[in-house]
Amino acid sequence: MRSCRLSGDMLWALVMLPVILSACLPVEIQAPAMDLTVVEKPVLKEETQPVPQTILALGDSYTIGSSVSEDERWLVQLVTKLREQGLLVADPTIVAQGGWTTDDLERGIQEADPQGIFDLVTLLIGVNDQFRGYPVQDYRPRFASLLAQAVTFAGGDPGRVVVLSIPDWGVMPFAGGRRTDEISSQIDAYNAVNFEETKKTGAMYVDVTGVSRRAAEEFDLIAADGLHPSAEMYALWVEQVLPVVMQVLTGE
Repeated sequence: MRSCRLSGDMLWALVMLPVILSACLPVEIQAPAMDLTVVEKPVLKEETQPVPQTILALGDSYTIGSSVSEDERWLVQLVTKLREQGLLVADPTIVAQGGWTTDDLERGIQEADPQGIFDLVTLLIGVNDQFRGYPVQDYRPRFASLLAQAVTFAGGDPGRVVVLSIPDWGVMPFAGGRRTDEISSQIDAYNAVNFEETKKTGAMYVDVTGVSRRAAEEFDLIAADGLHPSAEMYALWVEQVLPVVMQVLTGE
């Protein structure tokens, strides 16, 4: 039997064959492990902006501050004081005009048609009813109707309505030559009505009539027209109104 002798090259080929074949096999590439952790996006909280408290003022020349500058009106002075106390208060919405009676204010409200619920509603009306000689018994139902509307504008809460008494214009120079005692007596009668109706409704009441009568001796409390309050008198009104309004707006 003849032996088969392998050459060196053949021997090397046989030895390397498994290595060569293994190099030709597909290589399994292992992908890196996926990170399946769910990352929650942070929820951004909406910053709520504080809402200013709102004021509706119903009235006549006293409400708009006839014969004083806008920043001297008692309402504007009141808002300034409220802001100094740290309250966020919008500029007041005013439905008023010089010479308005209760009937005029009724029509003015219909035309202005104030929208929304107000945090505070003020009402000061009646001096022109008295000035024109309207009977006080006619004033009661008209005032009561306006007061009911004021409560509606306050969201049905009479505790958010503040009524101011009628000032006594009989002590003003404008009343010179008139029967001032009679004027003062009629003003008192009108105020007795609005006080009774206010208390019956459960609204707040502030008497500024006493302060107005100080003008008989304190002439700096009289505006240049000789009829209306000056800025100084309106500041005295605010001293009386402010504690009541603070109670209304803060509940304290």
